[in-house]
Amino acid sequence: MTEEIIIAGFGGQGVLSMGKILAYSGVMQNKEVSWMPSYGPEMRGGTANVTVILSDERISSPIINAYDTAIVLNQQSLDKFEPLVKPGGLLIYDPNGISRHPARTDINIYSIEANDEAARVGLSKVFNMIVLGGFLKLKPIVDAEYVRKGLEKSLPSRHHGMIPENEKAIETGKELIKAKHLLN
Repeated sequence: MTEEIIIAGFGGQGVLSMGKILAYSGVMQNKEVSWMPSYGPEMRGGTANVTVILSDERISSPIINAYDTAIVLNQQSLDKFEPLVKPGGLLIYDPNGISRHPARTDINIYSIEANDEAARVGLSKVFNMIVLGGFLKLKPIVDAEYVRKGLEKSLPSRHHGMIPENEKAIETGKELIKAKHLLN
């Protein structure tokens, strides 16, 4: 099993940390892992994306041109990465701030209203974990116990008190993910 994932959005949305938690979770589960972030010079608000590859076999290169899964959190990322999802692949997006929804018919498309849910519960910092939960429901490539270990490894110790809220957000994401277009 090899899963090639791109997670993309604005800086400040937790894109890179979502990828890091997924990568650490894979490492804890003894998978081969590649984590390659890319971001603009802005502290917040600039574009950010991260490529994560999880595999049971050696990863030959962290640089890929097509993805099994794209998780996109803004319009720019949707425009850039929707065409790069492999036919039969998966695209997950948060419709908040999206003006042109995904249109491909050769991939599975899901939406998750993570931004609205994070605002509703007053915890904007768990937005990315809601999205991660939706992804893990569709593709449970790492077990929950390893996601917790990934959270412990990637979050600074001063934020370990937030781990239960992050885990709850992951479970919420599993409930919120909705199919928009499925292949037959």
